[in-house]
Amino acid sequence: MQKQESERKNTGKSAKAPEKDQFSKRSGDGPYNHYTIVDDIFAGPPETDKSGSEDDRHSCIERLWESNREIYELLRAASDIESARESVYRYLDTTERRLFDVDNDLHQLEKSTVRECIRVFRSILGPVNEKRTGTSALKILWELAGGMEKADEKVDIAFLMEFISLFRGVAGRANIYYEPEGTKKEVPDFITMEGGEASDARTRALDEIGTSMRKHLRKFPSGLDSNVIGWREDNRKRILSYFGGSQEDWYDYRWHLKNVIKDEKPLLELIELPEKQKEAVAKAVRNKIPFGITPFYLSLIDRQLSIGYDHAVRAQVIPPPEYVDMMAESRDEREMRFDFMGEHDTSPAGLITRRYPGICIIKPYNTCSQICVYCQRNWEIDECMDPDAQAPASMINQALDWLDEHKSVGDVLITGGDPMIMDDGMIEKILEKLALKDHVYRVRFGTRTPVVLPMRWKKNLVSILERFNVPGRRQISIVTHFEHSYEITPEAAAAVEMIRKAGIGVYNQEVFTIENSRRFESVKLRLDLKSIGVDPYYTFNMKGKEETRRYMVPIARILQERKEEARLLPGLDRTDEPVFNVPRLGKNHLRAWQDHRVVMIMPDGSRVYEFHPWEKNITPVPPYNYVDVPIYSYLKELSARGENIGDYRTIWYYY
Repeated sequence: MQKQESERKNTGKSAKAPEKDQFSKRSGDGPYNHYTIVDDIFAGPPETDKSGSEDDRHSCIERLWESNREIYELLRAASDIESARESVYRYLDTTERRLFDVDNDLHQLEKSTVRECIRVFRSILGPVNEKRTGTSALKILWELAGGMEKADEKVDIAFLMEFISLFRGVAGRANIYYEPEGTKKEVPDFITMEGGEASDARTRALDEIGTSMRKHLRKFPSGLDSNVIGWREDNRKRILSYFGGSQEDWYDYRWHLKNVIKDEKPLLELIELPEKQKEAVAKAVRNKIPFGITPFYLSLIDRQLSIGYDHAVRAQVIPPPEYVDMMAESRDEREMRFDFMGEHDTSPAGLITRRYPGICIIKPYNTCSQICVYCQRNWEIDECMDPDAQAPASMINQALDWLDEHKSVGDVLITGGDPMIMDDGMIEKILEKLALKDHVYRVRFGTRTPVVLPMRWKKNLVSILERFNVPGRRQISIVTHFEHSYEITPEAAAAVEMIRKAGIGVYNQEVFTIENSRRFESVKLRLDLKSIGVDPYYTFNMKGKEETRRYMVPIARILQERKEEARLLPGLDRTDEPVFNVPRLGKNHLRAWQDHRVVMIMPDGSRVYEFHPWEKNITPVPPYNYVDVPIYSYLKELSARGENIGDYRTIWYYY
């Protein structure tokens, strides 16, 4: 089979260098570094999609081989796929051994990147991973190197970008640390100094990092900012006028529940909506897809689209067209198709879900005051504020009685739906029954009411919870879901303050989506949460639900955020844990490297992760393979939103 080597010169366009700060710098390693690769691909107007053009694909293939000529020559010389595999394995073994040579002048941190890239590459080469995923990235690379006919048509630019990064990483040219030629062992000035001189130099370095962080944080206003409060006061007046309500009505949660917006008409009259979103909402209503927004939450949406601070608020409740289409097409089968977490297979009794030995979920109320588009249980909820949402008392009692037979369960999460939409009497009855069970030491309520309906938190409700919160005996906790700083309001702060004064902790679960994943966007949320007394608890990687794919973010980004942004915060501000929820099994802590690994790169650039269960080293539960969204696709979306892609250049090295 004839092989040919491409010798074309780089034809990519150059682009304006970004503003220089700690999070966006050019590497000094020639024309083919990660910054210019991404920058060249995104040259031109953000709305121009060049990802499928042959020129871009060929340019990326050239860059791929230039990123590691040794691998290229090995692949090109191999007569078949198995000889290619053996040659690359030997190359990786030799490369790793060279890291321990005395005269190897790579920085120790660069060596760490090399080792990690070698580990990932070995995994991708494994025949067992090819069998499990039905894909051989090695075969694709071998065919590309051999110039085989139409080989380049099998791969997306996203695939090429992954291997450009991986090849450079293996070669010790990731250039994460921006070291120029000749200074591979460079260390910061303060390391070579002592005393006051060292302290001053260290302070200057920290100030530079802190200044860069503050620059990013300023992009994300809070709902506590005075100008935002003013805008929302105007929104409130318009909404009250529209529904014929009074100031007193606004502070009555029942008025909000009575006037939950469940069709497109109020939206069209109260806020600006793009045409596609108008059509999507109308189609959702026609097809009885759960949709609803409380008047209070609507007041958090900017009336004009041009402001742009409310993107995460809108995305929470206004369904995108592709979501509506998929939900409408699969309405009759959605109960099984969209149950990503496999709750049907982890429900030992009615209203009960259990995935861990010491914890269970009880779901007495099957709707919410408003519907989050990417809700984990969108397959289960029929209607926003469904009048039949509350389970019969007999069924709730049976679920509570189940606990008597399973006394290893001591932590009970009451969720749904949103249990805080139930009346105070029902909440009190549930707590009374739980209080009779000596083995139940904690009761958590999963509720979004502090965010979307803060006026629900009245003295009577808090008094009920306080009565059952017995230090040393039984803990009552509130777990809520703020998604963005723009959702943090004076009303929410007042509700949290009331709860905390009763001795009850409030914790937050953030879902990491395209809407809050920009540099320092989640950092700002953590800081603002702590300012009102809410403790960050979990950051959930977006569920791999096909109907909400547009919200998803690569796992690499949540790892990058945790290491490069959240790490700059004091410990009390970053107490949450980034997790991936493994279907049927439960949470996998993403920082625990032993619990996940990359096993393949698919032709479209998706990484395939093998997730080990939480039971690892306890009992032999099989792992789970997950196909992620391509990093390149995510960066394209960020670029379209005006982000400087250079700020994300290290994302490729988070596996």
